[in-house]
Amino acid sequence: MTDGWDISPPFDAEASLQTLKRFLRDQRVLVERGDAWQLAGQPVLKLAIEAGTLQLQLARRPARTPEWERLVLASVVDVRRAQDEIRRRLGRWQGDD
Repeated sequence: MTDGWDISPPFDAEASLQTLKRFLRDQRVLVERGDAWQLAGQPVLKLAIEAGTLQLQLARRPARTPEWERLVLASVVDVRRAQDEIRRRLGRWQGDD
C-alpha cells in the first residue's frame, strides 16, 4: 500500500552520464572515442541521453561490428546495475585474451 510519499530524487540523466563516464575511465582499459568506448580498438559500449533517460548500448563481445544489447537507465539503481554488468563483461573479455 502506498501513501503517496516518494522520497527518491528525480533521475538526472546528465549527472548519471558523467558518473558513468568517470566509472568507465576508472576501468583503465577502455578508450573513449566520441560517444563510444573501445577495448583494444574494438567498440564495446555507446552512451546517449534520450527522453530523460540514459541509453547504453553494450556489446555482447568485442568485435569490429558488435552485436549490441540496449539498456535503458532511468534510475540510479539502473546505473549501478549497468556498472556491475560492465565490470563482469570486462573481466570476461579480458580473460578471453
